[in-house]
Parts: sequence; C-alpha cells; structure tokens
Amino acid sequence: MKNVTYKDKDKNNIIIDNFSLNVNEKDYISIVGPSGSGKSTILKLFSHLISQTSGTIEFKGKNYLDYSPYELRRQITYCFQNPVLFGDTVMDNLKFPYTTRKKTLDKDRIKYLLKIFDLPDSILDKDIHKLSGGEKQRIALIRGILFKPEVLLLDEVTSALDEENTKIVESVINKLNSEGMTILWVTHNIEQSKKYANKLLSVEGGKLKNLEVIK
Repeated sequence: MKNVTYKDKDKNNIIIDNFSLNVNEKDYISIVGPSGSGKSTILKLFSHLISQTSGTIEFKGKNYLDYSPYELRRQITYCFQNPVLFGDTVMDNLKFPYTTRKKTLDKDRIKYLLKIFDLPDSILDKDIHKLSGGEKQRIALIRGILFKPEVLLLDEVTSALDEENTKIVESVINKLNSEGMTILWVTHNIEQSKKYANKLLSVEGGKLKNLEVIK
C-alpha cells in the first residue's frame, strides 16, 4: 500500500488515511488497534473487496487494477470474522473451490484439513444452519485454504472459538506461515498478536500508529 486513503460512500468520513505498508513474502503480521480504527478495512482493501479512494496498492510489483478480481482472490484469501456459508451442507462449501477452478474434488485434502482443525469427517453432511459459530469459522477457514493462497487475510477468525480450538487454529496458521504463506491477522487478543507473528502493526484512526518487529 502506498499513500492509500479510503473514504466511505458519502465521501465524508476518512476510514483509512494516507496509509502505507510494505508486506514481505512470508511475513506474519498481527494487526491491532481499537474498534473502528480501520483494521478490517485494510484487509478488505488488500483483498480487493473495496477500492481505495486514492493511493496505490500493488501485489508482486503490479498494480491491483491490472489484475482481475478473480485472479487476485485465487492468490489472496480473506476470511471474515462472521463467516458466510452457502448451500445446504458443509460439503457444498468445500466443493466450491474445486468447482470454480474446474478441478477434481480432493477428498484426501479435505479430510486432512478437517483432521488438523479437529473436526470429524461426519460434519461434511451436516446442515450449515446447525453448525456452531466456531464450526462455521473453521469450515470457512478450511474452504479458504483448500488451494493454498499466497496471502491469507484473517479477521478475528478465532472470536467464536474456545481456548482449545483457538490454539488449534493458531497452530495451523503458524504451520502455513512456516511453509511460506504470508499472513495478516486482525486480532484484539494481545497475547495472540505476539504469539507467532514477526511484526505487530498498530492502527489508530485509520493511520499507521506503529510497526514493531517482534522477531
């Protein structure tokens, strides 16, 4: 991001104000700050769900506007705090990434991810409306990493999880990062923000308050 500003639809309120940030390959950046400071907006800009009012965003040296949104989202995955599932069953959701890519369903990959996220195979047939909040978050996360993206954007993805399952998700994300995936994780949990990240980004009032190198 280079001098990025984002204003709301009325063009009155500045949500992100002249914001610049370089994200390096294999970074694990925790993003912290008070509610309403612009943390989620930064992730939405990076995932090209919204477009900046001014400034530029580049990925691998190429302007975002020169990519198709579909091309970008195959390389950059955004997992929401409140996950959106569709269809009727969990399997409907996990088939989707294969369908859009016209790839054969990899049942072994799905079963492997269910296992490391501590979910039983039987959940594949479960009605999505009968899932707990924590189950929805983990299924949405699995859906997002079935095809490993280069960059994973996480927005409070453990907010509905208990302590045990939070540790499971943290461990999986750390493993993905160790395998080369770049992580940006918005969290309100200070302990979580420093657990595995190599950088801690503090945002306040839509501005970069501080960028601390942890390790």
